[in-house]
Amino acid sequence: MAQPHSARSRAIEPFHVMALLARANELQAAGRDVIHLEIGEPDFTTAAPIVAAGQAALANGHTRYTAARGLPQLREAIAGFYGQRYGVDLDPERVLVTPGGSGALLLASSLLVDPGKHWLLADPGYPCNRHFLRLVEGGAQLVPVGPEVNYQLTADLVERYWDKDSVGALVASPANPTGTVLDRDQLAGLSKATHARNGHLVVDEIYHGLTYGMDASSVLEVDDEAFVLNSFSKYFGMTGWRLGWLVAPPSAVGDLEKLAQNLYISAPSMAQHAALACFQPDTLAILEERRAEFARRRDYLLPALRELGFGIAVEPQGAFYLYADISAFGGDAFAFCKHFLETEAVAFTPGVDFGRHQASHHVRFAYTQNVQRLEEAVQRIARGLRSWQG
Repeated sequence: MAQPHSARSRAIEPFHVMALLARANELQAAGRDVIHLEIGEPDFTTAAPIVAAGQAALANGHTRYTAARGLPQLREAIAGFYGQRYGVDLDPERVLVTPGGSGALLLASSLLVDPGKHWLLADPGYPCNRHFLRLVEGGAQLVPVGPEVNYQLTADLVERYWDKDSVGALVASPANPTGTVLDRDQLAGLSKATHARNGHLVVDEIYHGLTYGMDASSVLEVDDEAFVLNSFSKYFGMTGWRLGWLVAPPSAVGDLEKLAQNLYISAPSMAQHAALACFQPDTLAILEERRAEFARRRDYLLPALRELGFGIAVEPQGAFYLYADISAFGGDAFAFCKHFLETEAVAFTPGVDFGRHQASHHVRFAYTQNVQRLEEAVQRIARGLRSWQG
């Protein structure tokens, strides 16, 4: 008889929303018109200039491995983008191109976390963060956060929760599932708090570019020693291309390159060539139009859900999510989500996927559908509330 699977694999929890997604797909295959507000993937396809660059790369035979750190010209383009958008003078040698933002998180956690050590993470937060830490035999010290701190770690919380096994803090701005943003002063405070304890500050900036009425600050504006995770999936709309990047202090680059060589050899070459088109003015114009469209969606769905009785205490400034309290309706979030999927064919995500703090009475809506579909979803949700028995 084969040995049981590793304790590591058993400890990593599944995405609960995947069971709902599978059921949603069954309903759709049976002819139901399902409105998908559960998955964090925009409805836009990749912008045409990026697709054309990818096609040209394939036609020109750019299908071989690249250097483990990525194409030099792409690393230069990313560094130049930091100069244009944030006024940060970034050396391209500090940029590593990775297979998605997940590849960047894998490198950072592998480099910084020894077995038995942990990072502080906000609860609620993106679940894969804690799972990557478990993968490298580390852990996540989940810090319960609510609207009083904008669902974000603060310098005070770092001071309160830091212990002998803490080696860093991971924050996200804008955050998933709440869409909240850390301003420049808050990032500086987190930097000071972590470095005072000889720890590392890691910042997920994957939703940068998708902010509304304001621009997010990069932690690199206030902390040159921070580690930055980013991705071409969200603002740049390249989800299926699997491409991201990590910015690291110069002293870390050599070990990160060694890890990259061993873990995945290199990021997809054709995706890297395609991504060179991301920073062209015509592409950025398309992406900014899409950002304005996400703002319109947020500005419709937020008041509409509040009017129905959902508790959304903090207006999200970025990403494309609304994290809503369903306490007014009673019942468990997973059962709540299942009810609306089965009765009204509207899919959204239970809070249990994002942590433990008050997760059973929160749900996440992704406004990744057009306003007309969102209007239809709100009508269905209003109808479904009348039949819900919490």
